[in-house]
Amino acid sequence: MSDIKNSEAPINTITIDKNKLDAPTGNIYEAISIISKRANQINGDIKKELLEKLDEFATYNDSLEEIFENKEQIEVSKFYEKLPKPHALAVQEWLDEKIYYRNTADEAIEE
Repeated sequence: MSDIKNSEAPINTITIDKNKLDAPTGNIYEAISIISKRANQINGDIKKELLEKLDEFATYNDSLEEIFENKEQIEVSKFYEKLPKPHALAVQEWLDEKIYYRNTADEAIEE
C-alpha cells in the first residue's frame, strides 16, 4: 500500500490521450476492462487498510446512545479521503506499465 500513497496519480480529473491508453492492447475496451479490474483491487485494498486502522482506535460501548468521535479516527479518515481515487491510481499504473495482464483468448488460439 505504500506505493499507492506515494503515487503520482492526479487528485483531480485530467484528460488522457486515448492512443496512450489503448496502446498496450490495441483495443480501448480491453484497456478499460483491465484498468477497471485493477481499480476494484485497489479499492478493496484501501478499504481493508482503512478499516484495520480505524479499528485500532475504536471504542466499544454497550450503550447505543453514547457516540464518541475519536480524533484519531477522524484524522485517519481525512488522510484516506485525500488520496487519489482508485480509478486514477489504476490509470496511472496502466500508463506506467505497472499492470501485468494477458489475453487468454490469444493463448487458446496458439495451442
